[in-house]
Amino acid sequence: MPALPDYFKIANGIMSDVRSGRLKPGDKLPSIAELCEEHKVSASTIRLVFVRLEALEVIDRHQGKGVFVTDPATWLRKP
Repeated sequence: MPALPDYFKIANGIMSDVRSGRLKPGDKLPSIAELCEEHKVSASTIRLVFVRLEALEVIDRHQGKGVFVTDPATWLRKP
């Protein structure tokens, strides 16, 4: 079985942090640069993380303001 791509692992980790309560609705995620340094990946990888999380409605991105966690009730109940 092939290994999961980095962006998938990072996105899953953020989703796990939301489920466990370490990240709460309205919390701002670190910047792309900070996440690159933390996970030792490129900016394009972090952008893929954000695309995945936004598609799953885990985050909302606001140009010039940041990336924020949504209420998990909106995405945890989806099939």
